Amino acid sequence: MGRLNYSITPEGRFARAMGVELPISPKHAREICRAIRGMKVDAAERYLQDVVALKRAVPFRRYNRNVPHRRGLVGWPSGRFPQKAARAVLRVLKNAVGNAEYRGLDREKLMIGYANTKKGRTFRGWMPRAMGRATPKNQETVSIEMILTEVR
Repeated sequence: MGRLNYSITPEGRFARAMGVELPISPKHAREICRAIRGMKVDAAERYLQDVVALKRAVPFRRYNRNVPHRRGLVGWPSGRFPQKAARAVLRVLKNAVGNAEYRGLDREKLMIGYANTKKGRTFRGWMPRAMGRATPKNQETVSIEMILTEVR
């Protein structure tokens, strides 16, 4: 595994966190990061908790082939409820908020300035089939990078 580093270093007051090699779907993680980018921290936490509770859908703008319409989405009809990825992103967000509080930032003024995903390692596996054959069964991983900035 190569060494991961943050993509950007913003100016001003910020806090950041990274989840490395999380066993979640890269497509789901990317769509969630796009959905929460630019939100206030409290709104993003509520949003992710609602996604886990199947109350709000995440709009799938890029990976939307055969994705059904969901009620309540504004501006984009297709979406899903990626619970596992939402839990992982919520964990990274809480870690970033903890880092911000440690650095003395005001939680009420924090905004998600940068949320991005990077493809991690793929763990190769196989699944036995009939007649002595095998089918690949790989586990993809994702690294999530999140930077919170303090707004006025």
